[in-house]
Amino acid sequence: METFLTMLKVFLVGGAVCAIGQILIDKTKLTPARIVVIYVCAGVLLGAVGLYEPFHDWAKSGASVPLIGFGGLMAEGVRTAIAEKGLIGALTGPLTSASAGITAAIVFALLASFIAKPKAKA
Repeated sequence: METFLTMLKVFLVGGAVCAIGQILIDKTKLTPARIVVIYVCAGVLLGAVGLYEPFHDWAKSGASVPLIGFGGLMAEGVRTAIAEKGLIGALTGPLTSASAGITAAIVFALLASFIAKPKAKA
């Protein structure tokens, strides 16, 4: 039963994040690209003030899978790299911490491009 409740919480939190994004698309003039940037920046800000980790511990994958998780990952990378390398870590930390996800996105997009047959818009 505990596993079911955890999965329900993950589904509801992730769904709420997606629903907020959809409401922003429908009710505002914000483009999807700007909403993506807002979510990533929100994750960075939550990570910078120390609120992302408790949120992630509570919401699990519901918080880490959407773009907020990418921002939180980047903030943690900056914090770790600054502690290890000093100020230069502010530039290298986000890329180091997110490199596996970025690489996976590029590889899977490349594989999808071999499979998909794009059509010109009419």
